[in-house]
Amino acid sequence: MVEASNDKKNAVEKKKAEDKNKKNIKSNKNKTKVANNNEKVVKKNEKKKVNEKQKSNEKKLKVKKTLDKNNDDKKKIKKVKFVGKNQKKKKIRTSIRFKRPKTLKLPRNPKCPRIVRSCFRKSLDKYGIIKHPLTSEKAMKKIEEINTLVFICDKRADKRKIKKAVKNLFGITCDKVNVLNRLNGDKKAYVRLSPEHDALEVANKIGIL
Repeated sequence: MVEASNDKKNAVEKKKAEDKNKKNIKSNKNKTKVANNNEKVVKKNEKKKVNEKQKSNEKKLKVKKTLDKNNDDKKKIKKVKFVGKNQKKKKIRTSIRFKRPKTLKLPRNPKCPRIVRSCFRKSLDKYGIIKHPLTSEKAMKKIEEINTLVFICDKRADKRKIKKAVKNLFGITCDKVNVLNRLNGDKKAYVRLSPEHDALEVANKIGIL
């Protein structure tokens, strides 16, 4: 009886031990599975990181290449330009003298005139041409002998203007006008009257005598 009970106990213990072993094996298997899965995930992540790094490096290389290419193109263009600048033809000089080039000279365009001459210069009308009659002894002799009147005139007046002015002022027709420029800047006019008019009468009218 004692042996039978011992056998039973041993059998129960064996079963328990087997169950324990089975459980341990199962748990070990699960652990290994989890570990394998974790390793796979880690490897995947590492691969992803490596791929991303490679891609970024490739992009950087591409960008660098394009930049280098652009720089090379720019340098080439600069070189071409520089070469073009340096290749200037020198002018062949045949004379010793160096002359300045003729630059653009515009005509003067003043905002206001420097000297307003119209202010100083009188207009040459009949009153401006003949200033006054001369009443010297020589002039009086000419009135009596040659039928001529003597006037002091403006220096800008000519014979025709003097003739016209005398006709307009005194209503006299003239045969001849002689002119003499004086040293003081005046003009002396010897006006010979036509035989219709008498110089003495005209002189009296004017108020010379």
